Formats: sequence, C-alpha cells, structure tokens
Amino acid sequence: MTEGPPSAAEAVDSVLGALADPTRRQLLDLLAARGEATATTLAERLPVSRQAVVKHLAVLDAAGLVSGGRVGREVRYAVRPAALNATARWMSALAADWDHRLANIKRVAEAAERDADSARPD
Repeated sequence: MTEGPPSAAEAVDSVLGALADPTRRQLLDLLAARGEATATTLAERLPVSRQAVVKHLAVLDAAGLVSGGRVGREVRYAVRPAALNATARWMSALAADWDHRLANIKRVAEAAERDADSARPD
C-alpha cells in the first residue's frame, strides 16, 4: 500500500516541528539570504558540524521547506516557500478565528454591562 500526499494538518505539523529547532530556523534564514548553498557552506556559518547541518536539512526537506539538487559533485539546497506559505495561511486563519471569538466575547460583556447599568436605580 502506498501512502498518498500528507493532509494539510500533517503538512502544518511537519513544518511546525521542523521550525521548532533554532538551528533549522537559522538554516532557513541563511538559505533565504543566499538563495542556495551547500551543507559545507552552511556549516561554516553555524556552530555545528557539517553532518549536523545535513541532518537538519533532511528534516527541513521532509517538511517541504527546502530542496536539494545535485550540481556536479555538490548538493545545493534552496528554500521552498510553498509549505511555509501554507502554514502561514493556516496561522492567519486561526488568528482570525480567535479575533472573531474575542470580538463576540467583548460584545456580550459590553451588552451585559449596559444591561446592568440600565437596571441600577438612579
């Protein structure tokens, strides 16, 4: 049995899990600034080994955040923004939902306060 593409929720979970590590976030920042880079080049900019960078890049690749392409003997990595954009859209929708809920709570509280004020004898 072959697995199909991950669901939207699984993709968001994967992205959030990958972004939970500060070294992986630094790698994304470096790749975004450089366009593309090898694991060796990236390791020179971080306080971790090349092997650690490769492992972090594998996690980012599995989450759909980077891709590696062979150029001669090198593997060059670049940011793939689609997964990050999808996660940002999910987060925006979640924030909008909470804004709507909080606005409803505020409206109910203000109505209760107005009712309480109008019920007080003068």
